[in-house]
Amino acid sequence: QDKDTNMTEFWLISAPGEKTCQQTWEKLHAATTKHNNLSTNSKFNIPDLKVGTLDVLVGLSDELAKLDAFVEGVVKKVAQYMADVLEDSKDKVQENLLANGGKFFERKEFKSCSGSSYALPFLFVLKGVNQIDNDLKARASAYNNLKGNLQNLERKNAGSLLTRSLADIVKKEDFVLDSEYLVTLLVIVPKSNYNDWVKQYETLAEMVVPRSSNVLFEDQDSYLCNVTLFRKAVDDFKHKAREYKFMVRDFQYNEEEMKADKEEMNRLSTDKKKQFGPLVRWLKVNFSEAFIAWIHVKALRVFVESVLRYGLPVNFQAMLLQPNKKTMKKLREVLYDLYKHLDSSAAAIIDATMDIPGLNLSQQEYYPYVYYKIDCNLLEFK
Repeated sequence: QDKDTNMTEFWLISAPGEKTCQQTWEKLHAATTKHNNLSTNSKFNIPDLKVGTLDVLVGLSDELAKLDAFVEGVVKKVAQYMADVLEDSKDKVQENLLANGGKFFERKEFKSCSGSSYALPFLFVLKGVNQIDNDLKARASAYNNLKGNLQNLERKNAGSLLTRSLADIVKKEDFVLDSEYLVTLLVIVPKSNYNDWVKQYETLAEMVVPRSSNVLFEDQDSYLCNVTLFRKAVDDFKHKAREYKFMVRDFQYNEEEMKADKEEMNRLSTDKKKQFGPLVRWLKVNFSEAFIAWIHVKALRVFVESVLRYGLPVNFQAMLLQPNKKTMKKLREVLYDLYKHLDSSAAAIIDATMDIPGLNLSQQEYYPYVYYKIDCNLLEFK
């Protein structure tokens, strides 16, 4: 699917019922399809909720704006974390997040709220999304710890010979072990100085064992060499080696430690693999839950704003539009012509997208009809 059409935005709008709500719906549908399908439309059925006093509605309108922002934030966090967890396969993020995209606009729990006060769906959403938010923090923290520890170990096993772990490079036979007098050192020799090393190492200090140096490993810039000498000559040797840019690595051959490091790496790697599947499943399920909760909040906002704007008795039709990206401007004009009669002040607003200061926290755009955007583009990852 073309990226432009893959993710998109929806407009959730409402207009007063004409003779019937069905007529309101038909009028909108006809107007938007008359001009080359400006949008894909569907009815958005919101159950009848008990209408409180005007004061309660105004207060609720503000609370819902805050809840909307909170739930959107959680939806984004879950989506973003899914992208982080899927690391190399970010192209799979979309399909994982939208696996049940078709069900996002079915509100089962919401239907059961018919005839109830707003408090019920409001608290239901808040409680559910709070739980998702807290669970996400805990799960992300555990997984990130694991990932971080593994990355640190991997970093130790990579990088230049000056810093990287040598445990997986050296072998027991590279060392003189358990000798009272002799010790084997590991030296990093820049490739450009290697001839100097061959010539010089036996004479850098007294008591260096002749022909005891071999190249054990090389990276882009350096060789890792071993050399055996008497313990009491080590300080002299280190000091002299530094002058020639030969760096002696601080390394003790310890089989137990090296084995423990390897086991730790395997353990972390296995743990990460074990947690990956369940974590991705949890993210999928809870993205869907959070997204559906977000649609609940939008539905509540449409209900409250419609009652505040169009008055009582409750009589409006909510509609979900998926605008055609290329003709959004035209769609705005069609909607404006259709509904400008709803608002006497609308005629004075020439530019329909002009900001009106102080209007509704999270929604600066003002139109003569009730309008909320559901922006799915927030889930696009580069």
